[in-house]
Amino acid sequence: MAKRKKAAEQLLRPHAEVLYAEELKALKKMDSYPKPHNWALSPWAVVQFVMGGSLEDGTEIEPKYFGNRRLIELAVATLATDRALLLMGVPGTAKSWVSENIAAAISGSSTYLVQGTAGLGEEAMRYSWNYAQLLAKGPSAEALVPSPLLRAMQDGAIARLEELTRVPADVQDTLITMLSEKLLPIPELNTEVQAQKGFNLIATANDRDKGVNELSSALKRRFNTVVLPLPASLEEEVKIVKMRVEKLGAALEIPAKMAPLKEIERLVTIFRELRSGVTQDGRQKIKQPSSTLSTAEAISVVNNGQALAAHFGDGELRARDLASSLIGAVVKDPSQDQEAWQEYVETVVKERKEWADLYRAFKELS
Repeated sequence: MAKRKKAAEQLLRPHAEVLYAEELKALKKMDSYPKPHNWALSPWAVVQFVMGGSLEDGTEIEPKYFGNRRLIELAVATLATDRALLLMGVPGTAKSWVSENIAAAISGSSTYLVQGTAGLGEEAMRYSWNYAQLLAKGPSAEALVPSPLLRAMQDGAIARLEELTRVPADVQDTLITMLSEKLLPIPELNTEVQAQKGFNLIATANDRDKGVNELSSALKRRFNTVVLPLPASLEEEVKIVKMRVEKLGAALEIPAKMAPLKEIERLVTIFRELRSGVTQDGRQKIKQPSSTLSTAEAISVVNNGQALAAHFGDGELRARDLASSLIGAVVKDPSQDQEAWQEYVETVVKERKEWADLYRAFKELS
């Protein structure tokens, strides 16, 4: 165990089942609730793993998702049925993070993963061939290279499909037979693979990116959809950013002091105001940029600022470090976003006396 832990510490981003192995072990030890076939934990324990809390033996389970517990309960309950799960939401609402942690808790592995892209082919969803074996022996079981989804069917595990709406429509529909009949025909071998109990699929999707492909009605019917919203309050979003920045900073070994809470609050306030098109007090309307300004992007801005502070400053995140990364996050399209950003700086940031250092940093960089 110590050897595995040391090896995990050398990884830039360990899988959830490795990162939280001790939590999963503690939950499994005390889990007395009924488990669906091939699940490592009961649905109750899976939700506990994702939402966090204290166990009876004193083990602290770190929250992986901050939000409505009922949404996670609905997601986990779906996976115990014959319907697949579709996690929807704008970019940065922790869809992939939730998907990974749920899969790790249920199957002990989050690696049955297909990353959806515009160029994804059917073989990535079904199977491909080892061409050396194919040429030597013709179509055979040895020459077959199963996709992660096919391996999940064989193992009775949870598969993950990221960015489903980025996948071309004809490739999306490859899933219909898998999800409705729970099998995958392999006509070249005159056989089929039937899913073992415990198999299911978590897909993620958002409708904000360019190149989105609508799901067919037939495919939509195979999913239960759970929409993950952006954090409801400033305090909740600040808490998420702070926690994730601490985790990522430690993993990346950034030699900087923890970002002051004041700077995180200012950043999150800016993101929320630009997202909503109105100031926090509701008194002033603001032009909205085209960028999504998600919680994930706020985390990235703070991490970039900390790297600047660590390597080119005194090790403490200041307004200048934050401003340098923040402008790039807001102004994605100079022709469209620059005007909205400049107006926000002059009409909102400038008027807040306690933000004078931030205003000076923005003006220096503009």
